[in-house]
Amino acid sequence: MNGEVPASVQAIYDEVLHRNAGETEFHQAVREVLESLAVVLDRHSEYTEMKTVQRICEPERQIIFRVPWQDDRGEVQINRGFRVEFNSALGPYKGGLRFHPSVNLGIVKFLGFEQIFKNALTGMPIGGGKGGSDFDPKGRSDAEIMRFCQSFMTELYRHLGEYTDVPAGDIGVGAREIGFLFGQYKRITNRYESGVLTGKGLGWGGALVRTEATGYGAAFFAEAMMKVRGESFDGRRVVVSGSGNVAVYGIEKVHQLGGTAVACSDSTGYVVDEQGIDLELLKQVKEIERGRIADYAERRGSAGFVAGGSIWDVPCDVAMPSATQNELDGDAAAVLVRNGCRYVVEGANMPATPEAVDVFREAGVGFAPGKAANAGGVATSALEMQQNASRDRWTFEHSEARLAEIMRDIHARCHETAEEYGAPGDLVLGANVAGFLQVAEAVHAHGLI
Repeated sequence: MNGEVPASVQAIYDEVLHRNAGETEFHQAVREVLESLAVVLDRHSEYTEMKTVQRICEPERQIIFRVPWQDDRGEVQINRGFRVEFNSALGPYKGGLRFHPSVNLGIVKFLGFEQIFKNALTGMPIGGGKGGSDFDPKGRSDAEIMRFCQSFMTELYRHLGEYTDVPAGDIGVGAREIGFLFGQYKRITNRYESGVLTGKGLGWGGALVRTEATGYGAAFFAEAMMKVRGESFDGRRVVVSGSGNVAVYGIEKVHQLGGTAVACSDSTGYVVDEQGIDLELLKQVKEIERGRIADYAERRGSAGFVAGGSIWDVPCDVAMPSATQNELDGDAAAVLVRNGCRYVVEGANMPATPEAVDVFREAGVGFAPGKAANAGGVATSALEMQQNASRDRWTFEHSEARLAEIMRDIHARCHETAEEYGAPGDLVLGANVAGFLQVAEAVHAHGLI
């Protein structure tokens, strides 16, 4: 951390480094929050006395387990499963499951830590958690994925419950995987407990708008940012990294709000479509065919595919990094600024590096951190839990209106908190402080537990 932060905050960070050696992403997430909290600790001595920050930085529970399964050739495979139940001060642990080769304890802890504050910002009664496995679903058959999910849930089920811990999907975990996981949970427990998982299929307890929620929510947040500056999406050129749920539905809502998304990407490269991304074709390629982004370019005459490279080389007014953590570094941020980018809205979890965020701040670019801008997914998961609890089903229009209202409220809280704590316009500080204060008050109310 830099030398400008108080010694008390540096001491907390040093303790986190010592207790969590080698967990780089977790260190990064904690550091970013701690830098914002120095001003809070100056005003609230009780948080120092009760070691509130240290307690929030330490997960309530960390679960690591073996996941054995058989592939289609009959060969035994062994993966590792994780669930970090980070903080339940506001409600049951809530956060997705990620299936990707990069998953390790540090990644899950970084995601779970972010989830605490993100969930608090929604105003919904949900705590923070995260989980997943180093299993790679790419190239696997449906039968292999089913067997893996069943083995994974055979251990995880004992830690779940609608009043305890409610997972959802994340990278590598969509409706198919949630279905297999829910089926195994039901099989083991003999309970049709709809509220134990969110992101379910619409025919068996799922909620309308859940698929679209994170992408839609990021666009709604961006709209609120622009409105403060007297601007809108009208005529804006937008670049969205990724081509999963967040990117696809972020692009869809950007188009509905008057902007034009001209580029998106996957791990092989990116496409630029000067006529605007064709949503129907993109959905066909990515959601139905499970193809690569290059397939889109082959079938779209106005699009070109760039293998590898950086999507942030494409000039835009608004950038929405929506793929994965640390995908947008300082050099890429400098390119965006030179090319006239005015807004950066994180659709993924911590996609911009600290160096990139510094570049945006110095250039006066409006920057929306993921814990605020991509909270639409978990907010709609909480709405799905509400519907499950009341055995109700809301319309798409009602659910989307609730989502838009929640995202506008999150922006207002971040904006107002930043002003209150002497950093007008700094949505990073606003999000961190607003989320922390809500969790900290609950932590204190519950006593030393």
